[in-house]
Amino acid sequence: MNRRKFVKVLGTVTPVIAAMPSELMAFNKVANGPIVISTWEPNKKANAEAWEVLSRQGSALDAVHQGVMVPEADPEDTSVGLGGFPDRDGKVTLDACIMDHEGNIGAVMALEEIVHAISVARLVMEKTPHVQIVGDGALQFALENGFKRENLLTPKSIEAWKNWLKKSNYNPMETVELIEERIKKNHDTIGMLAIDSLNNISGACTTSGMAFKMHGRVGDSPIIGAGLYVDNEIGAATGTGVGEEVVRICGSHTIVEAMRYGKSPEEACKHALERLISMKGENHARKIQIGFIALNKNGDYGCYSMLPNFTMAVHSQDGVQIISAKSIF
Repeated sequence: MNRRKFVKVLGTVTPVIAAMPSELMAFNKVANGPIVISTWEPNKKANAEAWEVLSRQGSALDAVHQGVMVPEADPEDTSVGLGGFPDRDGKVTLDACIMDHEGNIGAVMALEEIVHAISVARLVMEKTPHVQIVGDGALQFALENGFKRENLLTPKSIEAWKNWLKKSNYNPMETVELIEERIKKNHDTIGMLAIDSLNNISGACTTSGMAFKMHGRVGDSPIIGAGLYVDNEIGAATGTGVGEEVVRICGSHTIVEAMRYGKSPEEACKHALERLISMKGENHARKIQIGFIALNKNGDYGCYSMLPNFTMAVHSQDGVQIISAKSIF
């Protein structure tokens, strides 16, 4: 085709493109359409809330924020927010972090008496020069910004704590058994990742942490690079399980870097788990449940876990899907 014909053809195509609805043009920017994924099957409820935001062409940041607020406010979820199991002193302490497509981050750790830790984490990101605020300082910051104190204990969590006190085994890793009980019910920390109509990625992670932990203990969930990491050029990852082990390998950052060098989301999740096995040995790893999920820039997603029974919830233009993760053991 010579230049004159090319210009003529282009002139007939351009008005058609200009006439397309802005909504359609925006959604077509993502290969597989906007999408949200999260840890654990029951969090399809959280995904549905996030999808409401995405379907209105809202941002991925708003989607993951609104999405994880669902389990935070659910008193039946014993691993997140209201109703989360307390530490060994009977106090519910929350950890959360959030990260957007521009690398902005915010986190709170050991936050008490505030249901929506993720909302406080976002304010840390947007209203302070810092990226992490902890303990009493995090509570003070929340109260100064209009949050209200609430009792996060429920009859169920109080009963569980009193039953634990009968033995009061202070070995933190003994509480892995409680995580396994949660896993049987498909519940634990929620990590959520989303791509919006502008092809931007954000993520959020929120938890009440390991049940009956030492007061002040912090796992991986609020640590950028461990419990959550987003690189808008590559993709994002988040996880659930025994936080001490995820921190050890900088799990989410490791996964994103593996995707950077060509691994699929599923392969990258497996790669991070194999790094822990290489570091600590198979005997150690067989006792530890970790589940990772990941999403790349094309909208491809995947998951992998150390032990069986980990699930991932997906919500996209194709509807709702629950994926049972492959496992190392």
